[in-house]
Amino acid sequence: MSVSARASGVMAAAVVLLVSGCASTWAHEGAGASQHSMGSMGSMGSMGQPSTASSSTLPTAAPPPGVPADQLPGMPPVTDAANVYAAAGAGMLSAAARAAKPLVYVPHNSGAVWVIDPATFKVVEKFPAGVEVQHVVPSWDMKTLYATDDIGNTVTPIDPLTGRPRPRIPVDDPYNMYFTPDGASAISVAENLRSLVFYDPHSWKEQGRLVIPQCAGIDHADFTPNGRTAVFSCEFAGRVAVVDIAARKVLRIIDMPVRHFHMGPQDVKLAPDGSRFYIADSDQGGLWVLDGAASKVLGNIRTGPGAHGLYVSRDATRLYVTNRHDDSVSVLDSRTGAAITTWKIPAPSSPDMGGVTADGGQLWLSGRYNDEVYVMSTVDGHLLARIKVAKGPHGLCVWPQPGRYSLGHTGITR
Repeated sequence: MSVSARASGVMAAAVVLLVSGCASTWAHEGAGASQHSMGSMGSMGSMGQPSTASSSTLPTAAPPPGVPADQLPGMPPVTDAANVYAAAGAGMLSAAARAAKPLVYVPHNSGAVWVIDPATFKVVEKFPAGVEVQHVVPSWDMKTLYATDDIGNTVTPIDPLTGRPRPRIPVDDPYNMYFTPDGASAISVAENLRSLVFYDPHSWKEQGRLVIPQCAGIDHADFTPNGRTAVFSCEFAGRVAVVDIAARKVLRIIDMPVRHFHMGPQDVKLAPDGSRFYIADSDQGGLWVLDGAASKVLGNIRTGPGAHGLYVSRDATRLYVTNRHDDSVSVLDSRTGAAITTWKIPAPSSPDMGGVTADGGQLWLSGRYNDEVYVMSTVDGHLLARIKVAKGPHGLCVWPQPGRYSLGHTGITR
């Protein structure tokens, strides 16, 4: 969270609901999950039912078995219903990503972006990018990276061919940024405004905005396989907002069984088969699990204090969870949430946000409170490098990354 957002967003005297069962336990479906309907559930469609052509029309190609037939128009089609990340496997670079210079971009809350050569682990460039830079975000077409500054109200485009910045663009309160799955809009996640601000990603003219007053601390998100629905975390309200992307409306607000108002729901990640959403909760020390339709909380998985960032391995079999207050990264089965192992980082450390390299061999993470960057082997979790950087490193971006398109954040590619 930004310093200013944290000051304005923290709520006092929260009513805490006690939930029985802690370590890696599952609640009964819907147990303890308070839901406030904000409108109709919208058309989630027949997940897994192929469309058929009428005999009176020209024949059309049916989607592969199990692939959603109601995908958001303009979104690249899902190729594998069992793995939405199938096109983002090791080395599967688009032409735009393949042309990029391999670099790691480290935004700092102190206002600068530092650039690291991943081959040498050396800092090779530094440039100002605003007042309080939060994340470096790959564009939908993967041709530009954007450093988001929610205090200065700008994004700084970065040319991935050279690693150099371009003139800043005015954007309203861009704490984080995502792109609609069809590439038609950039979404500024305006944390202080409790809003989503939609922009044309080429002209940067505002297209509209969705105010969500119930979502204090709105910050991270992910999308359903059909691209029609997004789940946004509300860190200072202990809940998530479920949004209809095409209609730009809130479908519902879902409270977590235990609501944390200080550092509550954080990063969001869809399971490869689309069956569930994982939601990191720092104060809970683990993940909440939502069903794939984003309609109810299924349970909780304990990982460690400060659970924050969520990253899927290149083969989509593992989910990496950064535990910012536990000097650790938890490794889970990405489909079931079952614990596989825990990787420790020598204390003191504060693993935060980052990404997996294109070949899948390394996990790069910012050390938010220790002014450093960690490079870990995804084979066994051992620390490959510990790189000193400036104050407050945050949404680190490893580039290039595989995939056909980017949904934003530090690199949600599909």
